[in-house]
Amino acid sequence: MKRLSALAAPLAVSLTIAALTTSPCVAQLPGGLGLRARANARQLEGVTAHRDVAYVKSGHERQKLDIYVPESSEPLPVLIWVHGGGWQGGSKDGCPPLRSGYTQKGYAVASIGYRLSGDAKFPAQIEDCKSAIRWLRAHAEEFNLDPERFGVWGSSAGGHLVALLGTSGDVKEFEVGESLDQSSRVQAVCDFYGPTDLNVFVSTPGYESHASMNSPESKLIGGLVADHPEVARKINPITFVSDDDPPFLIVHGDKDGTVPINQSKLLFDAFKKTGVAVHFHTIHGAGHGGPGFNEPTVEDMVSEFFETKLKANAENPATPKATQSESTASVTAQRPGMGTQRGGGLTWANVTSRMDTDRDGKISRDEFRGGDPLWKRLDKDDDGYITQDEHESAFESRMKRE
Repeated sequence: MKRLSALAAPLAVSLTIAALTTSPCVAQLPGGLGLRARANARQLEGVTAHRDVAYVKSGHERQKLDIYVPESSEPLPVLIWVHGGGWQGGSKDGCPPLRSGYTQKGYAVASIGYRLSGDAKFPAQIEDCKSAIRWLRAHAEEFNLDPERFGVWGSSAGGHLVALLGTSGDVKEFEVGESLDQSSRVQAVCDFYGPTDLNVFVSTPGYESHASMNSPESKLIGGLVADHPEVARKINPITFVSDDDPPFLIVHGDKDGTVPINQSKLLFDAFKKTGVAVHFHTIHGAGHGGPGFNEPTVEDMVSEFFETKLKANAENPATPKATQSESTASVTAQRPGMGTQRGGGLTWANVTSRMDTDRDGKISRDEFRGGDPLWKRLDKDDDGYITQDEHESAFESRMKRE
């Protein structure tokens, strides 16, 4: 990798398996946490991590990104994660592509932070994502990135933002700030259950609560969706769909109790009219994230998508077409408010389907919907996450009684 500039050098931390596994602080950790630390170390073997890099000079505290760069003699394709959290929560720290080993597959991985709806209303969120991508292109040489091979992936609100990134590559009004000589276009988009048409969303039976002033959608807009049709139009990725958009992979569960599956269907239908390469995968029985999205069928599909779109021979592209597929989750989610069997509401599958917005298999403090006393009880090792082991340990006696 080329020598880092003065901007990046102080932020670079070389992480290797040897350094982490021989550290006394890891060796003395309790068994479970030590194992997790060693697993994270294996993912970062031979990888240089640059954390909390500001992509806006003197900007907001959330206008930062992390980038993980494996050793390579050639410029690397970049896989960029955009977190979910209803545009009002979440963090760049939970980065599924990193945990899924994409740096070991020959990708640089970046994770973008952006201003939340409590910090600024739309279009601040998409402006930030575009600013981060332009910044990455402007610094591609020093980080050994290939500026012509940028893929984005996000879930929920992050799914919405990556979809909007994909369709608004030629929308100048979202291009504000620095590095305006660089493009914010991306070459591949993976959208996990992102909202699209908010007018349809808030009027879908069973999802009417999203039409209230307290909904994430109203907080994003700064008012009711129905009262702001022009803002809702600009939020909708379908508004900007055109025949020069990048390939899309869209994945949604048909038991999603947070974002109705019609949001993904509408986007897929819009692409079918353009000739853009798009694949829509439905997971039967899956909710809003959760275990169904971590199963081999879906993981392999995502991996193959990015491999094909970012690494395959660009001189012989596949013929664009709209395709669909489906699978069934091994654990079936239930919509909020539906009846459950005794103890069913406490199962890890149900909890993650409701709270695990970045689908990393854990619940972060930003994702958690309970109070501080319950959080402290569940996060036993105080690492900022609730794991399946911690959850089941805390509720084991109660579930047995039920």
